Amino acid sequence: MLRGLELTAMALKRSLENQKETLSESFTEAYNKTLKQYHGFIVKKMFGVAMMACPDRETFYKKIGGDNEGAHEQLLAWVNALQGLLNELNIFYASGAFDKGL
Repeated sequence: MLRGLELTAMALKRSLENQKETLSESFTEAYNKTLKQYHGFIVKKMFGVAMMACPDRETFYKKIGGDNEGAHEQLLAWVNALQGLLNELNIFYASGAFDKGL
């Protein structure tokens, strides 16, 4: 679950910072940095297929509040808060040696 949340945070932040990049590109780059190393051949291919169904930027941002500066600021605040929680969780995992095998 932690890795999945890291994928989400990284992909959304990347999407907000790179306005010309498609959501599929943002999520694929985040996947490559977070989950890909833990997946086998079939799951990697399934992720690629799933990215074909990824909505375009305009549709996605419209559904979550609009493609405007206010909505982007709110989403960025949410992503930053999520990243703060992930940082805390990573510290917790490391302190109890729960990160072994992650």
